[in-house]
Amino acid sequence: MTRRPAGERRAPTGTTEPSANPNRPNPSQNAGFFREYGSKLAVALVLTFASGLVDIVGYMGVFRFFTAHLTGTTVQFGRGLVGRNWANVLAAGAILVAFVCGSILGRVLIEIGSRKRFRRIASVTLAAEAVILAVVANARSHPSQLYGILGLLAAAMGIQTATLTGVGPLTVHTTFVTGMVNKIAQLVSRISFRVYDSWRSRPRTVEAQRNQERDIQMGLFLAAIWLCYVAGAAAGTLSFRAWGMRALFIAVGLLGVSFVVDQFRPLAIQEEKEQSEA
Repeated sequence: MTRRPAGERRAPTGTTEPSANPNRPNPSQNAGFFREYGSKLAVALVLTFASGLVDIVGYMGVFRFFTAHLTGTTVQFGRGLVGRNWANVLAAGAILVAFVCGSILGRVLIEIGSRKRFRRIASVTLAAEAVILAVVANARSHPSQLYGILGLLAAAMGIQTATLTGVGPLTVHTTFVTGMVNKIAQLVSRISFRVYDSWRSRPRTVEAQRNQERDIQMGLFLAAIWLCYVAGAAAGTLSFRAWGMRALFIAVGLLGVSFVVDQFRPLAIQEEKEQSEA
């Protein structure tokens, strides 16, 4: 006769052990996108604001080139080659090379942090970016230094791009917004079809309802990313008129805030690694 382990209660005669209801929401799965990733979402918004500011300050202060995203810079590079405008070719080339090098540096540091199980490695990359921006903010805008300034700004943006690449299932970029706008369109399409199916009286499962709420929250977050980039550009325009390149110290301060948040709520290294390999 098999003895029941101590502490285990025998089910009453004629009854069965209760089983999980498949239609009952799992609290751990229904926490909501905002609640589950709140601190990381906040850091992403702060970094996006900082990128918008850095992008416009660099544009207004050095050669009229954007340093946070490479699409327009690549176009300028091609245009300069055809027109034999070697100054533009050199400026665009410096941005492209520096951005890629900064991104590689950021990913190398994150990979090292992942292997060493150092969860606050984002603090290292954020600190490196802050130091670079502080150096640029204090630099004199001598013509011989302009290409170096462009390269430093682009390297800082490359590091930031590598620092935070995703939030949960959502790929996130804090230095350019084209992909974010495209993702908003995808989410709107998906949400619209779910609304249409519901209107056609098709039954909606608990899982479908949960997915709908999650997609709405992700869409709102991506819209906030776009708005933060706009707000950062506006703030950068106003602050550059008043302080010139020293307006970059605003971005340095925002990176400091993100640094502090990372001490208490570290960015998930494994998640970042998986996002970059996807």
